[in-house]
Amino acid sequence: MVHPKTELKFINNEIGLGVVATEFIPAVTITWVLDKLDREFAPTELQNMEPLYQNILDTYCFRNNKDNFVLCWDNSRYVNHSFNSNCLTTAYDFELAIKDSYPGEQLTDDYGYLNIPQPFKGVDEGTRRKVVYPDDLLRYYKVWDKKLLKIFGKIPKLDQPLQQLLPDNVWNEILTVSENKKEMGSILKNYYNGTD
Repeated sequence: MVHPKTELKFINNEIGLGVVATEFIPAVTITWVLDKLDREFAPTELQNMEPLYQNILDTYCFRNNKDNFVLCWDNSRYVNHSFNSNCLTTAYDFELAIKDSYPGEQLTDDYGYLNIPQPFKGVDEGTRRKVVYPDDLLRYYKVWDKKLLKIFGKIPKLDQPLQQLLPDNVWNEILTVSENKKEMGSILKNYYNGTD
């Protein structure tokens, strides 16, 4: 589930729809949680579907570390890619705002950590990276982990509207990490390495 202070909005002709903040969302806010309504499809399920459904799932799913395709039931499936994303996924099936987001500003992800099956050229944002590759998680996980480590311990200090969707063991892990009793799990845990 995506953060409640967001809405779906038309961005432009090149990007299409996107998820934007309706109110200020500070850095360290949990912006998305994998919840019980999100659905996973095994690769064989996807392959056995009609082309219409395959195209829909190819457009709106991400692939998890088990090679399953995850379809989010709400507007979170419209979160767009950015090489300068303001949200980052974690090893715990939730995403975290790594920058403040203001009303009307898009919430964005770097699709490089979503196990995409094929490379694609992103919108030119003036960054060195211009293309998202299926193995970007292997290349950049240390950079993304470093960004998360700067703020992860502050999660319990903020009001978290999506906290109720986190399993108790995940919230307890967040508390343990924030108390420096355990290391934060690496985003690399999300990588699908091509084996079962």
